Amino acid sequence: MMTNVMTKSTARQRILGYLSQHNGASALEISRALKVTAANIRHHLSILVADGRAQVLGSRQEQDRGRPVQVFGIGEAAQGDNLEALAGVLLVQLFENASPEERDTLLQKLANRLAPRLPGEANLHITRRLAQIIARLNRSSYAARWEAHAIAPRIIFDHCPYAALIADHPEICLMDRCILEQALGGRVEQTARLEKNARGTTFCQFELR
Repeated sequence: MMTNVMTKSTARQRILGYLSQHNGASALEISRALKVTAANIRHHLSILVADGRAQVLGSRQEQDRGRPVQVFGIGEAAQGDNLEALAGVLLVQLFENASPEERDTLLQKLANRLAPRLPGEANLHITRRLAQIIARLNRSSYAARWEAHAIAPRIIFDHCPYAALIADHPEICLMDRCILEQALGGRVEQTARLEKNARGTTFCQFELR
C-alpha cells in the first residue's frame, strides 16, 4: 500500500539509498520500491537535485508509450571524493623540508593566488576593504563576517573550508592570516582557532592590529 508522505529526515535518505543501488531510476520506479506516491518522490528528488545530492542522468521511454521520463542517479555532493587525502599529501610534500622562512614565503604566495589584491584596493577605506575580502572569502565557503571593535575590527569565520586538515596542518591558518594581511594592508593576528561559541558551533577569529 502506498502512502502519501515520508518524514523529511528519512525520505531523502531512502531515495539516495535506492539510487545508490539502482543508478538510473525514474520517480515511478522509486515510488513503487519505497511504496510512496510518485508525486511525493518527485518533490524530494527536486530538492536532492537542487542541492547536488542527486542528478538527472537523462531520460528514457517507459513501456513503449507516453512521454520520456527523467532518470536519476547519485549526485557529486553525495558521492564524496579523496581530495582531503590528496591535499594532505601535497601539503606534506610542500612543507616537510622547508625552513620557517621558506614556509612563510610559500604561504604568502598561496594566499596571493587564492585572494589576489585588486587594483586600487590599498586606497579604499578600511570598511570597503573589509567588505571586499569578506565577499571573496565567502565565495570560497568561509561564512566570513567582520565586526567593529573598540580596538580594531575583528574578522570571524563561522566555517573553515579547511577544517578537516587543520589538525595535521595548522600552517593553513597562517595562509588565512596572509590572505587577510595582503587584502587589508596591515598586521593581522589570529585570536581563535576552531573554538566553540555560545551556540555550540566552531569559529575562527582574526583581529587587525
